[in-house]
Amino acid sequence: MNVTAANVTFHFEKMVGHVIDKVSSWLTTIIQMIPNLVVAAIILVVFWIIGMLAARLTKHGVLKVSSHIHLAKLFSRLARLTVVAAGIILALDILNLEKGVASMLAGIGIIGIGIGFASKDIIANFMSGVMLTFSRPFHTNDLIHTADFEGYVEAINMRSTSCRSLTGQLVIIPNEKILNNPIINYTMTGSRRVDLKCGVSYGDDLQKAEDLAIKAIESLEWRIPQRPVELFYEEFGDSSINFVIRFWTKSEQKVFLKARSEAVKAIKQTFDEHGITIPWPIRTLNFGVVGGSTLSDQLKDLKPGNVPGPEGEDS
Repeated sequence: MNVTAANVTFHFEKMVGHVIDKVSSWLTTIIQMIPNLVVAAIILVVFWIIGMLAARLTKHGVLKVSSHIHLAKLFSRLARLTVVAAGIILALDILNLEKGVASMLAGIGIIGIGIGFASKDIIANFMSGVMLTFSRPFHTNDLIHTADFEGYVEAINMRSTSCRSLTGQLVIIPNEKILNNPIINYTMTGSRRVDLKCGVSYGDDLQKAEDLAIKAIESLEWRIPQRPVELFYEEFGDSSINFVIRFWTKSEQKVFLKARSEAVKAIKQTFDEHGITIPWPIRTLNFGVVGGSTLSDQLKDLKPGNVPGPEGEDS
């Protein structure tokens, strides 16, 4: 029994000695690291302050080129996080924790790759929204045509753009689709060209028809007078010589439709007053009779003098 008690006492004292030695080594290490800890703490505070200043400057800079407040807040937060992260990495390096820094960076990289693969469409639309915000190809209430859509822009968000079609429906278009397609902005220039096609008969004087059509369009109040009216003959049609007449009006959709409508009426009225004919389309009709001969075959068999009279007799 005495031998057993002595063994237990020896092992206990040995264990306590190991604990004391370990705690002493920790205290010694902490004391030795106090200067580095102070420097690391100072670096964290300095980088935190720099991060706050960077966030304010970034927000102010973004708002100078864009009125999108959410985008400005996002970039300001990214700027602050970037500066603070740099401060943390520098502080860990001062504390001689290179392995911790490497592990942290590796973990961040792996997490970033996973998030990128899982949400690549969201990221693509988000980045497209950022590019649209800075490039400004259109603004709110602009009339645009893009990706088989035509209508008015209601709101430009970070992942999508809300638009209102010409028939009144709300359409949500992903920003990536807008960025990857041509964009026609009717509002940006303030003017829009009306192309109106028409035709005159082969027997009419083409120069006279051209002068009358141009004069009719020049009298419209919806036309922009600083832009000339242009008329070009395009082709010899089946029943008419076709032309296109072009003039400019304001970019608003209602004004464009009104100008085009008034142009049609003005040309029709002017041509009627001066005897210029807008021909009807010519169509050849072939009436087939089931079990009998067609109308064209019957007309081929008719000869002069064999036309039936009023009572069915040959004349």
